[in-house]
Amino acid sequence: MWRDKVILLGITGGIAAYKSVALASKLTQAGASVDVVMTPAAMEFVQPLSFAAVTHRPVYHNPWHSDRKPEHIALAERPDLIVVAPCTANTMAKLAHGLADNLLTSVLLATKKPVVLAPAMNTGMWTAKPTERNLAVLRDDGYHIIEPGTGNLACGDAGVGRMAEPEDILKALEPLLT
Repeated sequence: MWRDKVILLGITGGIAAYKSVALASKLTQAGASVDVVMTPAAMEFVQPLSFAAVTHRPVYHNPWHSDRKPEHIALAERPDLIVVAPCTANTMAKLAHGLADNLLTSVLLATKKPVVLAPAMNTGMWTAKPTERNLAVLRDDGYHIIEPGTGNLACGDAGVGRMAEPEDILKALEPLLT
């Protein structure tokens, strides 16, 4: 199923970014070509080298570095599917309002490919009215949402907001590739 598929994995700035290294590795091991795009905040949590090591491909984060078609357009056209994991409340708000202030949000605004968001955030942020409104807009715009799980959160709280586990994300992506 994953052979000959190109997956763009977007990483945003949350502690759950460490799980995305495992997700990138599992996608690669399954036979997909995985392009990784990181936001500046994501690079505060996980280094691009971690993703390059497991995907054997370059990691993109600079919207101004390209010697061909604008990078965000090339990256928007190339994949079969785009997954943003983790997807922070900040990135969800940007997408809901059409803001493109980094390479990842520019790619997402430009793409016509299916986009899957795996949110990860504190319970209070997940249940906040603005987040609920943004989720409704994103669903209406055609984004696929993998609901966060419940458990211990990095902030010390317990509740809903944990990014789905890499294995669960893989299972959720399969129907979108057939």
